[in-house]
Amino acid sequence: MLRLYAPDELAEGQSRGFSLQDLQLLAVRRHDRVYLYRNRCPHRGVPLDWHANQFLDDSRSLLRCAQHGALFLIETGECVTGPCAGDYLQALPCREDRDGIWLLDVPAEDR
Repeated sequence: MLRLYAPDELAEGQSRGFSLQDLQLLAVRRHDRVYLYRNRCPHRGVPLDWHANQFLDDSRSLLRCAQHGALFLIETGECVTGPCAGDYLQALPCREDRDGIWLLDVPAEDR
C-alpha cells in the first residue's frame, strides 16, 4: 500500500496527476469520494492532461482527454463520447482514511 496524498490535498471537485513507480496516475474527488486512474487515454495511450492537474471538463463533472476531447465518467472511467466511446480508463484500487489517500496495489504489469 502506497500513500499518495493527505486527504486535504485533494479537495472536492479537484483533480491531480502524479508519477509513481513509473506509472502516470490521476486522482479526482467527486461527491467526497476519491477515484484513481492511470493517466492514459484508451484511444491512443497518451496522457489525458495538457497542463498539470487539469483533467476535468468545464462542468467539472467529467474527465476529458486534452488530445482529442474524449469524455469519461469520473465514477467508472467509461468513455461516453469521443473516438474511444465504450472503452474505459484503467481504474486502480485506492482507499482513504484520516492519514491519507492510498494506492492499494500496483498493477501486475507495472511491478
